[in-house]
Amino acid sequence: MEGAAGSEKTIVNRLRSKLIVLFLGSTLVPMAALLWMSARLLEHSLSYAVTDDLDRLSKSMEGIAREYYRQARETLGAEAAAGRLTAQRYTGATKDNWPAPLRQFWESQDADRFMLSEPDGDRLEYLVRRGPDLLIYSRNLGSVRMEDVTRQYRQARSQVERLQQRDLRRGFLYTLILLSAGIWMVSLAIVVYLADRISRPIRELTGGLFELAGGNFAARLSSERRDEIGRAIRAFNHTADHLLQSRDRLIYLTQVASWQALARKMAHELKNSLTPIRLTVEEIAARRTTADNRFFEQAAQVVVDEVSSLERRLRAFSEFAMEPATKPAALDLNGLLEERVQFLRVGHPDVVYLTELAAGLPAAWADGDQVKGILTNLLENAAEAAGNAGKVLGTTNNSDGKVIVEVHDSGPGLSEEARGTLFEPSISFKKSGMGLGLSISRKNALLSGGDLLSVQGRLGGAGFRLLLPTVVPNDELRIANDE
Repeated sequence: MEGAAGSEKTIVNRLRSKLIVLFLGSTLVPMAALLWMSARLLEHSLSYAVTDDLDRLSKSMEGIAREYYRQARETLGAEAAAGRLTAQRYTGATKDNWPAPLRQFWESQDADRFMLSEPDGDRLEYLVRRGPDLLIYSRNLGSVRMEDVTRQYRQARSQVERLQQRDLRRGFLYTLILLSAGIWMVSLAIVVYLADRISRPIRELTGGLFELAGGNFAARLSSERRDEIGRAIRAFNHTADHLLQSRDRLIYLTQVASWQALARKMAHELKNSLTPIRLTVEEIAARRTTADNRFFEQAAQVVVDEVSSLERRLRAFSEFAMEPATKPAALDLNGLLEERVQFLRVGHPDVVYLTELAAGLPAAWADGDQVKGILTNLLENAAEAAGNAGKVLGTTNNSDGKVIVEVHDSGPGLSEEARGTLFEPSISFKKSGMGLGLSISRKNALLSGGDLLSVQGRLGGAGFRLLLPTVVPNDELRIANDE
């Protein structure tokens, strides 16, 4: 049994490992392909705004701006020197009222200076000293605003510096890898949990099957699941119940077969001895003398009565040992129970018979004579146990494909010792009993595909339950064909 349990554990562990390996294979390959494709797409999308291109673009823009500014200065200086431009003059007497940039130039002692107009820088100004005065020549730069160009250049350089400090492509790739790995780890944890959840009931079910195979028919599994595994567990419990019942029935029928063989042998041996005894006593009675007539008559009658009683018991044992052919048919158990009650009510007028008949009771499929014998035996025993003014209750019902008849009495009930040997054949020397009634009744019930069981009495005494199979569609078809 320990080896079977170890094998069962190995099978379940192998199943769980296969589930995990299946998950790994079904997720790692697509994830690797996803990462490769994402990296390629990311690199392709970022190729339009890479750091190097932005750096070259910003430097090129700087060179163009410088060259444009240089040419503008040379042109403005040449035109001023040639006298083709009119200068704006600031006299030294008003120096305190000059704008701040002009005062800064004058204080610098420079001979001349180029500067952009404020605030947009769309004009280039040329400042020149002339004695105590300041001359300003200016030239319009058109749509080019040098302040905007300078600001955009600074922004571009700042962006280049930030991009150089961090690798955007690598950051995206690492983020994608970390995110994918996190999702995969969570999925793996979920799969491991589900694999354990799936394998645990399978492990329990496999263990129960090994116990059942080992002969433990009382093994049962508990589960509240409503899925396929739950249905499998319920099917296992149902199968175990039927196997337990079948085993008990098989054991009982095997015992009955042994008892039948013993009964046949005992009946044969006793019959061989009783027949010459009865014939001899009858011969003695026939040859009696007149003086001893009364004595011979009494003695012969006693011997004949006892031999007749033994012969009745031998016939009962012979009937018990016989295997009569069963002729199953559709039976109305409500009608049969009422018929048997009416039949026995005459013989037990002091007993109160009660019935509870189920409406719409399906027909039973069994031998009619055997069922009548079983009901007669149960009702007769119940009446004898109930005694005068006692009660006997007969009920009908159906459940799980079986038609059920129960007989209860208000007698003293059965002891635990009596319940243990209730259906075993015995020799009874009661005037109306042979001690074989319940044994024969249960044997006939088992042969019909049902059973006879002892149950808790509803009236305080004993209780018996007769189970018989219901009519199946094939049986109904056969009945119709016979008719």
